[in-house]
Amino acid sequence: MTETLVRKLRDSGTLRWSMLALISISMMCGYIITDVVAPLKTMLEQPPLSWDSYDYGVFTSGYGWLNVFLLMLIFGGIILDRMGIRFTGTTSILVMIAGTAIKFWAISTTFADPMISLPLGLVMKKQVLFAALGFAIFGVGVEMVGITANKAVVKWFTGKELALAIGMNTAMGRIGTLLALNFAPKIAVHFQTSALAERFNPVSIPVLFGLGLLVIGLLTFLVYGVFDRKLDREISDSEAAPEEPFSFRDIGLIATNSGFWLITILCILFYSAVFPFLKYAPDFMFQKFGIPLERAGEIPSLLPLGTLFLTPLFGSLYDHKGRGATIMLIGSALLVMVHVLFSVPMLDSTWIAVVLIVVLGIAFSLVPSAMWPSVAKIIPINRLGTAYSVIFWVQNIGLSGVPLLIGWVLDKYCKTGEMLVNGVVTPTYDYSYPMMIFAGFGVLSIFFALLLKRDDRKKGYGLELPNIVKDR
Repeated sequence: MTETLVRKLRDSGTLRWSMLALISISMMCGYIITDVVAPLKTMLEQPPLSWDSYDYGVFTSGYGWLNVFLLMLIFGGIILDRMGIRFTGTTSILVMIAGTAIKFWAISTTFADPMISLPLGLVMKKQVLFAALGFAIFGVGVEMVGITANKAVVKWFTGKELALAIGMNTAMGRIGTLLALNFAPKIAVHFQTSALAERFNPVSIPVLFGLGLLVIGLLTFLVYGVFDRKLDREISDSEAAPEEPFSFRDIGLIATNSGFWLITILCILFYSAVFPFLKYAPDFMFQKFGIPLERAGEIPSLLPLGTLFLTPLFGSLYDHKGRGATIMLIGSALLVMVHVLFSVPMLDSTWIAVVLIVVLGIAFSLVPSAMWPSVAKIIPINRLGTAYSVIFWVQNIGLSGVPLLIGWVLDKYCKTGEMLVNGVVTPTYDYSYPMMIFAGFGVLSIFFALLLKRDDRKKGYGLELPNIVKDR
């Protein structure tokens, strides 16, 4: 009887997709905060904040500090496999809220003594340091939410529309990026002339809006938890044994899987050429293509807008037709083409920017739609949380280091002068070198995608096979 109830619960399309929606709203709210400052880089470089590109690079790199150096993502995966989806998801969102509150406080505060001395003779703006620390705490929460959401989707959709569901969840995160890139500069510019600007720096107001949305995301996840608990109660011992508690043997089994490491390396290379690019894309549009400051995020927002439709589409293709490794290879090749063309100085027409962003959106839809479901084919579900956490940890090395690298390159090699923006002196940059760096990551992605295809043929992971298991 219990087994029948489980089949009804999981096989109810309405319930499955409703659970996905509840999980994905939390993801969307997290991605809003992840990217809410990206279209505000030029405003951060203006008084009273007066950051430079390196300051912005330090702040952006803060996202991965705790995840990379304190191994918080690894611990997060262990917690997920031991404590379960509900506990880990709720805790993660609370961590996001705490980190965002610190980031808002830092950006909105004017420090009487603006500089702070650090070990090794380093001197940094207090505002940059505290904002980066808040972003680091937030980064722990949002990455844990990511691995929790992936495991939850696998739990509800294994044998069903798994890649489509993961694609839909990913697409909801991209909606968060789209909203952040579009509305953050408009909100900040609007509040520049309001009474609220006398109390808070206008750049901090979009962060405050995002903080409120995170609270909504917490509420939706708590609703999901009610149904997740019911599902756990109805799972019979004959259908699935309780998940084994974490042991270090699990990490050893994951670490010796060559397919897992090829996907992991492909992940860090591919995402290092996309997410850090998005952090600088609005300023890039402003600097190279002359897009007005308050609208500089609109063209980059076409990327997440495209993934909203294309990631589920490619995920459905993978579900029904397979070819997961091939899909990742094609996406990596498109990535290289886009960044190489972006680096060409004379290609500076707005329509070219639009076309290249659309193509980048296609690449950004292809790879994740195949990558995340493929992990579930290589790693058993009882070790899936730990596996995802290792991938996200390695990915965070790129998400932390690459923005810092790009900021340093911009300040060291790419400054071309100054210009007046709304009456304020603002530095100008040539982004050719950063685009070639991103293209280099894409070239390496192609290489590892080819290695993954070869490994799949040798080991038989089934990456080229459909995900949907048809009833016999």
